[in-house]
Amino acid sequence: MSQRFTVSKSDGARRPSDIQGEVNQLFEGDEPPTSSGAEGEDAAGTEAVVVLRGDSNPKESSPFINSSDAAAEKSQQYDGKHMALFEEEMDTSPMVSSLLSSLANYSNLPQGSKEHEEAENNEAESSRKKPVKAPQLGTLMGVYLPCIQNIFGVILFLRMTWLVGIGGVIGTFIIVFMCCATTMLTAISMSAIATNGVVPAGGSYYMISRSLGPEFGGAVGICFYLGTTYAGAMYILGAIELLLIYIAPKAAIFPLEGLEGAEAEAALLNNMRVYGTILLTSMATVVFVGVKYVNKLALVFLACVILSILAVYAGVIKTGIDPPDFPVCVLGNRTLVWKTFDVCAKTIETANGTVTTQLWSMFCDSPFLNATCDKYFVANNVSQIQGIPGVTSGILAENLFGTYYEKGDLIARKNMQSAEEPDDTLTNSNRYVLADITSFFTLLVGIYFPSVTGIMAGSNRSGDLRDAQKSIPIGTIAAITTTSTVYMSSVILFGACIEGVVLRDKFGEGVHGNLVIGTLAWPSPWVIVIGSFFSTCGAGLQSLTGAPRLLQAIAKDGIVPALRIFGHGKANGEPTWSLLLTAFICETGILIASLDAVAPILSMFFLMCYMFVNLACALQTLLRTPNWRPRFKFYHWTLSFLGMSLCLTLMFICSWYYAIIAMAIAGSIYKYIEFAGAEKEWGDGIRGLSLSAARYALMRLEEGPPHTKNWRPQLLVLVSTDGEQNVEQPRLLSLTNQLKAGKGLTIVGTALEGTYLENSEQAQRAEQALHKLMETEKVKGFCQVTVSSNMRDATSHLLQASGLGGLKHNAVLVSWPRNWKQGDEHQTWRNFIELVRETTAAHLALLVPKNISAFPSNGERFTEGHIDVWWIVHDGGMLMLLPFLLRQHKVWRKCKMRIFTVAQMDDNSIQMKKDLTTFLYHLRIDAMVEVVEMHDSDISAYTYEKTLVMEQRSQMLKQINLTKTEREREIQSITDSSRGSIRRKNPAAVTTQLSVTEEPPAASKEEKPEEESASSPVSPPAQVQLIHDNTTPASPATPATPLTPTEGAQSPGEQVQMTWTEKCDGEPAKPPGAATPEGIKDIFNMKPEWENLNQSNVRRMHTALRLNEVIIKKSSEAKLVLLNMPGAPKNRTGDENYMEFLEVLTEGLNRVLLVRGGGREVITIYS
Repeated sequence: MSQRFTVSKSDGARRPSDIQGEVNQLFEGDEPPTSSGAEGEDAAGTEAVVVLRGDSNPKESSPFINSSDAAAEKSQQYDGKHMALFEEEMDTSPMVSSLLSSLANYSNLPQGSKEHEEAENNEAESSRKKPVKAPQLGTLMGVYLPCIQNIFGVILFLRMTWLVGIGGVIGTFIIVFMCCATTMLTAISMSAIATNGVVPAGGSYYMISRSLGPEFGGAVGICFYLGTTYAGAMYILGAIELLLIYIAPKAAIFPLEGLEGAEAEAALLNNMRVYGTILLTSMATVVFVGVKYVNKLALVFLACVILSILAVYAGVIKTGIDPPDFPVCVLGNRTLVWKTFDVCAKTIETANGTVTTQLWSMFCDSPFLNATCDKYFVANNVSQIQGIPGVTSGILAENLFGTYYEKGDLIARKNMQSAEEPDDTLTNSNRYVLADITSFFTLLVGIYFPSVTGIMAGSNRSGDLRDAQKSIPIGTIAAITTTSTVYMSSVILFGACIEGVVLRDKFGEGVHGNLVIGTLAWPSPWVIVIGSFFSTCGAGLQSLTGAPRLLQAIAKDGIVPALRIFGHGKANGEPTWSLLLTAFICETGILIASLDAVAPILSMFFLMCYMFVNLACALQTLLRTPNWRPRFKFYHWTLSFLGMSLCLTLMFICSWYYAIIAMAIAGSIYKYIEFAGAEKEWGDGIRGLSLSAARYALMRLEEGPPHTKNWRPQLLVLVSTDGEQNVEQPRLLSLTNQLKAGKGLTIVGTALEGTYLENSEQAQRAEQALHKLMETEKVKGFCQVTVSSNMRDATSHLLQASGLGGLKHNAVLVSWPRNWKQGDEHQTWRNFIELVRETTAAHLALLVPKNISAFPSNGERFTEGHIDVWWIVHDGGMLMLLPFLLRQHKVWRKCKMRIFTVAQMDDNSIQMKKDLTTFLYHLRIDAMVEVVEMHDSDISAYTYEKTLVMEQRSQMLKQINLTKTEREREIQSITDSSRGSIRRKNPAAVTTQLSVTEEPPAASKEEKPEEESASSPVSPPAQVQLIHDNTTPASPATPATPLTPTEGAQSPGEQVQMTWTEKCDGEPAKPPGAATPEGIKDIFNMKPEWENLNQSNVRRMHTALRLNEVIIKKSSEAKLVLLNMPGAPKNRTGDENYMEFLEVLTEGLNRVLLVRGGGREVITIYS
């Protein structure tokens, strides 16, 4: 039994929580209270209706209906009861029913005229949500007719006959066919894009930006906007030309009567400017005040266009039956301007005899027969020919081929004799019909192409269409087919019906000042004149309506920061600021004042837009993006590519310099958006292209290692972060930037300790911090964060896993561990040494800057100084390459390079210097060369003392690994032994110290295996405190490597013996305690201590001290010292000694870059 419950919201009798509780009970299947309105007893299978009596609109709480927020929450609760397996994911993963309900009510109505019309009611109904009106336009009204209206325009009425006359029927047909083929191919590409998902209002801009990305979208969108704006200027100029030349010539502010040549041309252009500005202001006002009237008048303007075209076709048919009488007066073969005379004859016979005509007076100085006349006038006869001989006259054969003119040439009739002297100069030029511009084929293309634009009118209205994915392809292709048929047939019919001199007469001066296409129309030329005037005005209004909305859409996307202000408008969404900018740009086109000059400009912008539409379709098809599933199936990438090629070809055919300017504008906008624009991820094709190109390049890189000539440092920069995930060594990235003259790969990595599940947020914060710092330091590259159970493993993972395929790092940049002698930093230097070993094993170069905080930032400049290279062992040339790369950066550019190498006793230092100079010459590296001779010398007492201090420290550090019982026993042993030694060797010494240069004692916990740490209950600070209390000589407690299992298995006594009496090579050593300032007083008394030292360590310390002395002597003033870095010891028991050697080697130097090669040559003398 199905029951129905109603939960009513009253004025306060019951709380919402009570109602919610009842609803919850209902959903749980419990029987609700009787007060809830139950009508029955069985609660199974109930249907709930929650009626909220706020707006008297019942809303069903069902998961299948997009209802209010509260109801939606309840529906999710309802869903969750039956989806217990997924209930924890309900917040992030909605039920399918909820998703479908939101999609069902999707609306893509455009913001524009509809909102404008509804704005009056907004205030009254602001608190109530309006029902969204579903779009109702079909293919005919929504796509086909708007495209027809936008494609047929001013060029058809004002320039088509002239194009046929100048280019000939064949040439003009080729132009028309090329342009129509371009738009048809573009329409096919556009149909594929438009049917690949829902196209919201925004049309072409939306399609391009979402297919090619924000950079291309913004650049092409602005180009399309400029094209639409200049189209408005062209339509306005066309309307003014119709007004001043054909409708009301007397209205000219600057009169043309009596003016010739340049003066007449200037007066005409000034009239165009004045009237054009007036008409533009009027149109902009109309658009601003009442855009709804523009939309309502659109059908009227469309009717004018269709009637005009029908009148032309009717006139063509009539010429075959009864040709109209439009005579043309020709003197010799020159066409005369038929304005100031009535009869096409020199004289006429009357009852009173022969009388001269008005034509005679134009060429002669008096009306008498004996007057002095123009030579050409005297030598040639005047004849009258029929301007429109008709479609059956066979005139088509004469008009097949073009006739191109220079500016000022006479419009002459072909195949007519003319008696003229070659030396005669042209007089009375204003009496003849002249060419007003120099004409050539490419100019005709530029002037004609705007007449095929407008193919996107349907896609721009996508928000109003009932089924956009069906209507856009059918309507657009049908409109292009219709208009192309009209254009091609008109080319042939004009050539077959009209005399050539009339076709070439742009302004109809030879046919009494009539519009040439009007002379062909039936029943009257005024049908065409009036119809074309209104159609051009309507097209201009449409341009001024559409362009601001396009600019507003671009501005609201936020991809061009400079245009943000144009995203605002009136309260109803009308783009006020965009309209002002559009009117201003349109005025610049009107000031040009020539229809023939403006047309190629907008041709460029439209062609560029169409080119990128084709590119978008071709890219998506070739890349086979998973989301590329257009409903329109009749497309192919070759068609899109052909369309793109045609667009590019037509751009350069129209005007190569305009094409370059348009590309420069688009390129500038692209780069501006790339650097300053908002980051957008729209799943665009360019990103897909980048991925495909990257995959291809990576596969190519896998083919083999790079040649030495192509080697460049691909850096893995290892940085550490603090507790807030901020980078601790930002100067490391400054150095990275300065090293990147090689333009190689850069990966900035950091390691976090823990598990990824617990530290994923910290990892994200660290990655963001790395990104931010890389942007600040202008480091181009990638960042990577690795989380592992300990820092050693995390760093190792970074070293092994960073990079992809052949694009992997070949060098590691890591800073010298700061304060490594302090007890709490013991694990840091251990990790560092392990990193040195791993880079060696992986054949990676290693760069270790010491005192990184002293390195210059990117903003600093060295005006002088040296970069010193100490080339001790050959490492593949890294030491030579790095200074060269550094000096490419502005920080180090003024520094000079010096190279020092070390000669032993048996080396010929003079020959070494000569060879090194030659080597550097072949390497094309400019550097000073110096060979430093290091003679064998006795090992100094200071060397022995440093070695003794180092070994004592080493043994003390190992003590950290002992258990508590063993440590207490060992400490007592050390104390007794040490005190006894002090009393024997130096009774005066009251206190001793391990190292005169060490810092105060500190402690740190050491990473141990679990079984060891479990048996060590004493905390590290307590351990160190025990040592400090029982032994006066306290050293920073830096632990050594944990004991091996065999060592841990020994008895405490054996373990103590192993720790304190055995060196790494098995030599015995004395207990610590003699290396103090007081103890140094009697050197000879300490000789036995020195003799028992590890001689290998003594030799290494001797080398480090000697090299350090020489480097300090030669390079103490250098801005940077580059030095070979010795390898880590193979025996891990000497790790802390290795750090001490490096410390001694670089002591006293401000900036040091330790360099260790990767085992391959990185620099070559060959080209």
